[in-house]
Amino acid sequence: MDDERPYRSHTKPACIPCRRRKSRCKFEPHTEACLMCRAHGTECTFPNGRAKATHKRPSTETLPRIPHPAVRTQPLNDPMVASPQLPSQIPNLDTPLSLEADDDNPHIVGPVVTGDSHVLADYLSNISGQGMREIRPVEPGSSSSPVIFTKVQKRPLGLTVNSNPAMKNLETIEKLVEPWGTHLIELYLKKVNPCLPLLDESSFRAQYMNSRHRISPALLANLYAQSLTHWRHDPVLSRERCPDSRFVWNLAIEASYSELHASAGISTVKSLLLDVGGRPTTSMTGNGVRLSSAISLCHSLGLNRNPLPWDIPQAEKHLRMKIWWSVLIHDRWSSLTYGTPPHIRRSQYDVPLPIPEYLSDWEYNRAANSVFIELMNLTEVLDHCLEHVYNIRLEGQGPARNLELELNRWVDSLVGDIRKVIIRGSNLDIPGASNLRLAYLATRLLLRRIDLDKERKAQDPSSEVMANRTMEARRTAEDIVVLVQELGETQLGDFWLPVAAFTFSSTVTFLIRCALETEQTAGLAESASLRMANDFLESLRSHQRTSGWDLADICLAQHSEIVEKLLNSPPPVMNSESNAEQHFMHDMAFVDDLFPSIWDTLQSI
Repeated sequence: MDDERPYRSHTKPACIPCRRRKSRCKFEPHTEACLMCRAHGTECTFPNGRAKATHKRPSTETLPRIPHPAVRTQPLNDPMVASPQLPSQIPNLDTPLSLEADDDNPHIVGPVVTGDSHVLADYLSNISGQGMREIRPVEPGSSSSPVIFTKVQKRPLGLTVNSNPAMKNLETIEKLVEPWGTHLIELYLKKVNPCLPLLDESSFRAQYMNSRHRISPALLANLYAQSLTHWRHDPVLSRERCPDSRFVWNLAIEASYSELHASAGISTVKSLLLDVGGRPTTSMTGNGVRLSSAISLCHSLGLNRNPLPWDIPQAEKHLRMKIWWSVLIHDRWSSLTYGTPPHIRRSQYDVPLPIPEYLSDWEYNRAANSVFIELMNLTEVLDHCLEHVYNIRLEGQGPARNLELELNRWVDSLVGDIRKVIIRGSNLDIPGASNLRLAYLATRLLLRRIDLDKERKAQDPSSEVMANRTMEARRTAEDIVVLVQELGETQLGDFWLPVAAFTFSSTVTFLIRCALETEQTAGLAESASLRMANDFLESLRSHQRTSGWDLADICLAQHSEIVEKLLNSPPPVMNSESNAEQHFMHDMAFVDDLFPSIWDTLQSI
């Protein structure tokens, strides 16, 4: 059947259900029912009786799947992957919730009116055979509330269908990365997706080779841009000239914004998350705006709801949860490093934490997926810490949660190689392990600084307790320094969250503060904390010079000059306490703005 049949043509009219819905009646090759009838589960009939078919949603038990080992061993450009027989083996992802229709989006109805909508949907179904699209729990004894979706228009009024700036930007990017576009996608699926699963690998591979025109241009543009980070670490690409990553990123960001304006949907969420997770980081404000847009879309599309009890294909349940997990990770870790409250509250979502059964690629990405699962569990611990940090109204509340106990419980739950990563700092060759260890140390340093801040604010602070708190926090900062010093080429080219760059910067800031507050009596040149900060900067400088490690850029730009000046400053004159303080403040005035608060609010680079 013709895929380009004109809408409501007299020669090829729309089916009867689409005419009732006043929706576009569009067919795909080798299908008996149109897209909208397949989405709504209605009978696709025509006035002249030329076609009649009933689309049935496949059950989760019979959903066909591609054997992962076979797909994993074949690159994207392997002719076997693009063979005509492959699409028949691929699960159909055009399900009612993830369907990226031309004109409409599924929009979740709020819980206040859901009950009313169910009554209306049942009534309309009884009298006309139609009704509203709704998802009801199917698991026996499920306590999940029924969920209902309505159709909302994606495209603003007056915007033509053919207006697609994102496609133009994608075409430019594909020209810049020729002939390595397919290789970059393969690189992303190998290096990044196992550590932070955002795509269903098998279905995306098949769609990329057989129906690339159906993939969001903004999504593809951001995939190419993010993969450029690993260009120099790939044995094939490292011998080739890498395109200008900043120019490519600007095109990808423009594509995301244009799609957000013109036809926002689930693919837009993915492209925004790829953008926020991209390196190098150049703007906290821009990342915050795009992340908040992605979170708003997630709530609109119902991605914050647990889909496991829903009557939808298993593959789609897992894909929806993967997107939400990625949103949570970016929201909470950027909140820690950017100094802004997280957008998502724990009470407003019920998506379960990841386990191996929810990760379709577990069998051949076992090590990387294990790291991801523990990163997600650690992110939940971090959320409790952030609730304390950003809680403005402390009066009238119950006893504070024991944050140290929460972190220790997580550590105690670890087993095998992941436990060695956290306890001993070994086994860092596991994909994503270095990023996980840094995330753990950053959380531990946050707890140490919370305790230190409490002691400072105490009515009668103990000097001994204060000294002990300071040493504990400095020892955690030293662990971060040692981690970075011991990174090899494998770890430098591994997966890292981009907010790691700000963790390095805040660690150096804390060490400088320790030097100024506790070690300036004999002169800052003799300060152990300041020497540690200088060694840290030297390691970052070495990684930047030898491997082009972009995560070192922000810390070096912010602190290199400051640490050098402090190390070269003369010791204070000790004639009297007042004179020493005046001499020091006169020479060190340039550090006045370095410590606005304990959270080290950083400026955008």
